[in-house]
Amino acid sequence: MAGSKTETYLGFCRRAGKLALGVNAVAATRGRVYLLVADRSASPNTQKEIQKLAARFACPVVWTDGLDALVHKEACKLAAVREEHLAAAIIAQEKE
Repeated sequence: MAGSKTETYLGFCRRAGKLALGVNAVAATRGRVYLLVADRSASPNTQKEIQKLAARFACPVVWTDGLDALVHKEACKLAAVREEHLAAAIIAQEKE
């Protein structure tokens, strides 16, 4: 995942209040989630929880390295994007 553009998109989501950070915060999220961004270094149990959340929200999961650096939150393993257009931009960036 390219860091600069993805980091920018996640920053836009955060400033707009459309980004939930952390597995517990994502699990408590009400409403629509368009994309989950997960860190590959998450433990196996956390990865299972991420897959359950992806099924619950019916959204794709993008796996990356260094998510905590992208969202500027220490030890963050999961971020939920709740803005449709920015989620689509992150997915498009991943495919490049």
